[in-house]
Amino acid sequence: MKTIKGPAIFLAQFAGDAAPFNSLDSIARWAAGLGFKGVQIPSWDRRLFDLEKAAASRTYCDEVKGMLADAGVELTELSTHLQGQLVAVHPAYDALYDGFAPAEVHGRPDARQAWAVEQLHLAAKASANLGLTAHATFSGALAWPYLYPWPQRPPGLIETAFDELARRWRPILDAFDEAGCDLCYEIHPGEDLFDGTTFQMFLDRVDGHRRCNILFDPSHFVLQQLDYLGYIDVFHDRIRMFHVKDAEFNPSPWQGVYSGYAPWKDRAGRFRSLGDGQVDFRGIFSKLTQYGFGGWAVMEWECCIKHPEQGAAEGARFIQDHIIRVTDRAFDDFADAGTDEAANRRILGLGKGTP
Repeated sequence: MKTIKGPAIFLAQFAGDAAPFNSLDSIARWAAGLGFKGVQIPSWDRRLFDLEKAAASRTYCDEVKGMLADAGVELTELSTHLQGQLVAVHPAYDALYDGFAPAEVHGRPDARQAWAVEQLHLAAKASANLGLTAHATFSGALAWPYLYPWPQRPPGLIETAFDELARRWRPILDAFDEAGCDLCYEIHPGEDLFDGTTFQMFLDRVDGHRRCNILFDPSHFVLQQLDYLGYIDVFHDRIRMFHVKDAEFNPSPWQGVYSGYAPWKDRAGRFRSLGDGQVDFRGIFSKLTQYGFGGWAVMEWECCIKHPEQGAAEGARFIQDHIIRVTDRAFDDFADAGTDEAANRRILGLGKGTP
């Protein structure tokens, strides 16, 4: 067993144009002041990080790590959630996802995809230069518009989508393998990898690639009514990253899991600040510790009610209180009889002459 590292914080939801959220140095010092020990950086936000420079320059990477160390935190991982989304986009979402990419590729899906793929390759190189062993991303989605089986899906539609998804990601997985870094897909509605079945479909198509792993975020399982503790039992050997995010699901006569197109604060399933939702984090931390997860517990804050700065301050304490210090001895050592192999054989009635 290993003691989970943390608390850490994903900076994507906090970065902004006003101090202290507008530079890596100042936001890192803000996070350290709240009690966070690590930061996860969104690679697309140039206010905080230059992905291209990190991929090309170890000197820049050393400067980033040094700056963070001076602020009192470590770099946990990089994220390419937005770029990963663009590796596979169904045409129905072209207009919505153009905003994730530079203006010069807007309205040009092939160019946008090529840009996204290059971003992932840069992220692999940057992760290697930074000495990171895990990376966060989204899978993107080709089949998501056909989630509900009505109208009836034609035979082979989903299989074709996943075959293509695997074809696009396999070279990227190989690049992360060369970088010595696990690529961790956040299992998330809106992605083709949104539960256990879909992750396994993808994993099979990339031949069980050793770098194809999971970013575990229980909030997305609550909204799907999925057994997130059982998920750890099944996929613990592929869980290499952990987002600590809370959620609640409150079905009513008006709404179930689809939530009737309601705004976030009025949905049956909604994200909450840590401790305000329904996620069994004591069970999660126990299972992850039991299975030897030694990565970071990274707070991802999303809540439609509470202010983010309050959520961050409470979140650091919440995670720290849930991290389990792994025991270095058995609880019943006080009753150790001090036997050896010869004594064990005597206890079992296995004398020297016993056949």
